[in-house]
Amino acid sequence: MNNQFLIPANTKKGSLIFGIFMPVDLVIFLTGVGITLLALIIMSTTNVMDNFTSILGILPALIAVFLVFPFPNYHNVRTAIGEVITFYTNRQKYIWRGWCSSYEFKDK
Repeated sequence: MNNQFLIPANTKKGSLIFGIFMPVDLVIFLTGVGITLLALIIMSTTNVMDNFTSILGILPALIAVFLVFPFPNYHNVRTAIGEVITFYTNRQKYIWRGWCSSYEFKDK
């Protein structure tokens, strides 16, 4: 019998916190929610609750949730934004080579 093992597609999920968060993502999420709760408590005790300040108070949690929201083919939106920034800031020449396993570069 062959000693070959199939690796399940979701093996990376087991190394994540709650199957969703990396430690950095959890820190971002909890910090955003904590700042929002603190801001809303401060605003409610000082009687400054109008529409604009309420939106400003909720904004840190909204940004944190947006950054850690799952995104297809990437871990989350934060990872996707990082990949886009890396792609556009690298000074490399991207050449489509097809599906070749070896390639000889000839600069013309």
